Amino acid sequence: MHEFPDDIFTEPEDVDPDTLANLGPLRRLAGVWEGLKGVDVNPKAEGPERREYLERIEMQPIDPQANGPQLFYGLRYHVHIVASDEETTFHDQTGYWLWEPATGRVIQTLAIPRAQTAMAGGEAAPDVDGITVRAERGATTYGISSTEFLEWAFRTDSYQLDVTFHEDGDWSYVSTTMLQVRGREEPFQHVDRNRLKKVAEPRPNPSQRIAAEGLSRAEAHGFSR
Repeated sequence: MHEFPDDIFTEPEDVDPDTLANLGPLRRLAGVWEGLKGVDVNPKAEGPERREYLERIEMQPIDPQANGPQLFYGLRYHVHIVASDEETTFHDQTGYWLWEPATGRVIQTLAIPRAQTAMAGGEAAPDVDGITVRAERGATTYGISSTEFLEWAFRTDSYQLDVTFHEDGDWSYVSTTMLQVRGREEPFQHVDRNRLKKVAEPRPNPSQRIAAEGLSRAEAHGFSR
């Protein structure tokens, strides 16, 4: 449990606006990535199904964010996945990766269009070779929220994401979700894994773009005139 200051309103002074320089272990995730050899193992009526998939992930830096004295640097991300044998979307996911330099806390938020959200947390040093974040059903801090149907039919009891950074600049992940499928006695281990290669560098966060490119505030934040 972290200790928090009595002053919960005063925000940090002299915040560095350069998010890319302050992402700690998340710096190696910034950019646009593609993976062509993803593998998904999911539950079906007749038993586990193995699917191969293609994946594209975009992770772009956001401006520093503060909760009073708490300061985060982060990435906004979008994951888009199609199965290797289909044209329709297999999985779509959005959220944020956040790094709190003062505590070493790493946080992933996620939302998927099956009406489910989660926030997973872990701790890491800035120069680690991997990150692990985890969420548990019923937790009020790092937890999982699902619809009534998912709770009834495919209850998610836990979610864990293990990220590994490789020397060649790639990174890979193993996502493990423990499901309690209605009518089955044993929990089902739903696993996804892939290795990603960078296909484009990240853009600077909006406040950095204002300084570096001479943009207006509206332009830097994506507003058109």
